[in-house]
Amino acid sequence: MESLRAKIRDVPDFPKPGILFKDITPLVKDPSSLRLAVHHLLHPFLGQEITAVVGMEARGFIFGSLVAWELGVGFVPLRKPGKLPYDVQAISYDLEYGSATLEVHIDALGQGDRVLLIDDLLATGGTAKASGDLVESLGAEIVAFGFVIELDDLEGRKRLKRWPVHSLLHF
Repeated sequence: MESLRAKIRDVPDFPKPGILFKDITPLVKDPSSLRLAVHHLLHPFLGQEITAVVGMEARGFIFGSLVAWELGVGFVPLRKPGKLPYDVQAISYDLEYGSATLEVHIDALGQGDRVLLIDDLLATGGTAKASGDLVESLGAEIVAFGFVIELDDLEGRKRLKRWPVHSLLHF
């Protein structure tokens, strides 16, 4: 994992003063690092009969679609409002400084689906918990969450206590 950790760039004061942003761009730019990250994201879930991978906008699309490809299952995007062209189910949730909404097509998941949710980063857990609640509102079962990075001091894992969480790198 140290080779992956070396590919995470710290960007101070982004998107605002006091925030130390964990930039995954160097990791996804490097083919061997990207392959390694995807391998370690999906490895714990091999043989668990996952039927779909869900990715949270936007960086969750990068890793989620590759994990879905490797597992041989479909990929379902959770999008910001107004980005999906069909009937949607939505969930709104609070962020540290404001609120946000995620949407999914109403027919994207249902009873019998076993879902792995993927994102690049787990911070406070607000987006991840809302994503889990949205997936379950469609009748799907959540197998687990997978993250490339977890910011341990922000304790986002506590908000996901109903589900297993797998993170590759802890900061």
